[in-house]
Amino acid sequence: MNKILEKEHFSEKVVKLVVEAPMIARARKPGHFVIVIPDEKGERIPLTIADADTKRGTITLVVQAIGESTAQICAKNPGDTLHDVVGPLGRATDIREFGTVVCCGGGVGVAPLLPILRAMKAAGNKVISILAARTKDLIILEEQVRESSDEVIIMTDDGSYGRQGLVTDGLEEVINREKVDLVCTIGPAVMMKFVSLLTARHNVPTICSLNTIMVDGTGMCGACRVTVGGKMRFVCVDGPEFDAHQVDFDEMLMRLRSY
Repeated sequence: MNKILEKEHFSEKVVKLVVEAPMIARARKPGHFVIVIPDEKGERIPLTIADADTKRGTITLVVQAIGESTAQICAKNPGDTLHDVVGPLGRATDIREFGTVVCCGGGVGVAPLLPILRAMKAAGNKVISILAARTKDLIILEEQVRESSDEVIIMTDDGSYGRQGLVTDGLEEVINREKVDLVCTIGPAVMMKFVSLLTARHNVPTICSLNTIMVDGTGMCGACRVTVGGKMRFVCVDGPEFDAHQVDFDEMLMRLRSY
């Protein structure tokens, strides 16, 4: 059992939970995820670790209620427990000094992006973060992102905050004004697809996280199959991060629609 210590609502269906998990907190690295089971009869839910505190022995999870099990997790309160939290799982992000790194986060994708941009900054990179959402209320973790970024660009579809436009609008502006050595993108699959198309035109190396397609989280169910560089890969065991220019996003989007 893992006790929930803190809960914060980012929006009606998105919550942040701080959960006791001391062993995971010590072992986790940027890019890792955990499997959460809400109760003894619950299904397995893969969630990327947004933060960790080794002194408190806690990890931070950001959960969006999009189905019965995620809604069940979001309904829990401080003092309640999660039946199981297993991890860290997946391959950690390659963190080193690249130069200028642009981190593009869409919606709740900002949560798994946060530890990556923090680590990139600590490794000596110039970090430019672009946060995008449909509207102002869906921009999350802005303050924490600003703490580890040299520049933050906010893009909203409706123009209610920052600038009106898509994440690619902000990204193209940065690419056109200065040399970008790496782009990291996490968010909806369609967003990552168009970020990848843009950076491919400019020959900018790009990594993406495909955590949204994971189901079981151990490679047993096969639901997270993706084609990367013409070969089949499993997101949960081979990823969740891949070279975005090698990912068949059209295939991934088609399979996501079947869930």
